[in-house]
Amino acid sequence: MRVLGIDPGLRNLGWGVIEVSGSRLSHLGNGICRSGDGTLAARLLKLHDQLSDVIARFVPEEAAVEQTFVNKDGAGTLKLGQARGVALLVAARAGLEIGEYAPNQVKKTVVGVGHAQKEQIAHMVRLQLPGVDLAGPDAADALAVAICHAHHARGRRLRAAAGIGA
Repeated sequence: MRVLGIDPGLRNLGWGVIEVSGSRLSHLGNGICRSGDGTLAARLLKLHDQLSDVIARFVPEEAAVEQTFVNKDGAGTLKLGQARGVALLVAARAGLEIGEYAPNQVKKTVVGVGHAQKEQIAHMVRLQLPGVDLAGPDAADALAVAICHAHHARGRRLRAAAGIGA
C-alpha cells in the first residue's frame, strides 16, 4: 500500500509518500509544494496543481492529512483550513481513501509523546525511514503523518480480520 502524507500549509504544504508492506515502511519521496505570492485563489491553485502532480507521479492508494490546529490567530487558522481543504479535495478527486489525524496523535505515534518538537519528529522519521533525505521540516511532518496512518490503518485491518469493532 502506498500512502501519501500531507502537512497542510498555505505557504508550504509538505508531502511524503511511503510504501507499506506488513510492518515494513519504505520511503518513496517527499517534498514541499510552495504557493508563492499572489492572491489567495492563485496560491491555492498552485498548491492544487503541485499536489495533483505528486499524486500522478507516485500513485498512492491512500492519503493522510493532518488536521488543523486552531490557534489564537483566527485569520491564519482560516487560511490554513483552506489549504487543508485543497489537500482533501485533491486526494478525494484522485479517489484515495483519506485518514485525518490530529497533530498530537501524529507526534505520539511517531515520537512517543504528543508535544514533540519538529527536530524530534525529523529524527524519528529518519530512524523509521533509513536513508531518507528530507526536503525540510514540512516534508518531515508529512512523512510523519503517513507513518501515523500506516500504523493506525494496520491496527484497523488487524482488528477487522479478528472480527473486533473499530
